[in-house]
Amino acid sequence: MAWVAQRIAISLVLIWIVTTIVFMAIHLVPGDPAEALLTQGGMAADPALIHQLRVDLGLDRPILVQYAGQLGGMLTGDLGQSMMDGAPVTGLIAQRLGRTLELIAAAAVLAVVFGLPSGTAAALRQGGWFDRLASGIAAVSMAMPVFVIGTLLIMLFAQQLRLMPAGGYVPFLQDPAQHVILLAMPAITIGVGLIAIVFRMTRAAVLDVMTRDYVRTARAKGVSRRRVLTRHVIRNALMPVVTVLALHLGTLLGGTVLVEFVFNWPGLSGLLVDAVNARDYPVVIGVVLTVSILFILLNLSVELLYGVLDPRSRQT
Repeated sequence: MAWVAQRIAISLVLIWIVTTIVFMAIHLVPGDPAEALLTQGGMAADPALIHQLRVDLGLDRPILVQYAGQLGGMLTGDLGQSMMDGAPVTGLIAQRLGRTLELIAAAAVLAVVFGLPSGTAAALRQGGWFDRLASGIAAVSMAMPVFVIGTLLIMLFAQQLRLMPAGGYVPFLQDPAQHVILLAMPAITIGVGLIAIVFRMTRAAVLDVMTRDYVRTARAKGVSRRRVLTRHVIRNALMPVVTVLALHLGTLLGGTVLVEFVFNWPGLSGLLVDAVNARDYPVVIGVVLTVSILFILLNLSVELLYGVLDPRSRQT
């Protein structure tokens, strides 16, 4: 329990550091958001209106007071209101975050379903035709940018075969079948690279574990091939795969901008881009903090899982 408490405490400190850095960085960006909101068509806004808007938004308060308010709001789950339309930032993020997480979760499922078995099979048949073919496909997949993969999928399945729409979004409760159809291509676009990464990590990890002394000892004792594979090889090979997969999932939280743009998927990335263009400070801070906190919590989950898979790691 002490080890778990220590990891949680470290994660909380990291969240506080990230919150402070994001708050200070966003306030160092030149420009007045109140003036930007009131300036239309290049015409300067009335200074009195700008001052009143700064007061309404709390931008006239000392920066330390604003910082304390930001921390207090985070503790209560209140990230303020959007400067553009007055909507609660927490609600905007909750709506968009679910859509982005759905994309990433679908891609992760594809990576586990296809990457783990193919990587294990390639390692067990090292140098064979399947190993060479799968390794070649993985190398090509990792080299292709996501917007190229997405464009090719649209050209093939939407324009040539006319099996799927080119993009869009329909809530699941409104039309489950159409929702899944629209989810398929962006999830595959993200998943292609992730499958290749999981394949290569699994193949390398399995090959490494199979050379260990405890595996050779188990074989020498007459333990069946299946038992050696499931009990000794795969379990130990999973640790680096889980770590790499989790780190890439965290990266995808902020890296789905192009995919959401190509497929017109209204996720968190689109909200961030719109907020940056409008200098909507509360939304920008809220989105960046949400992504950062999720990344930290994801790493915490990996460490805890690592401790379960390998109890020796708790001693470090």
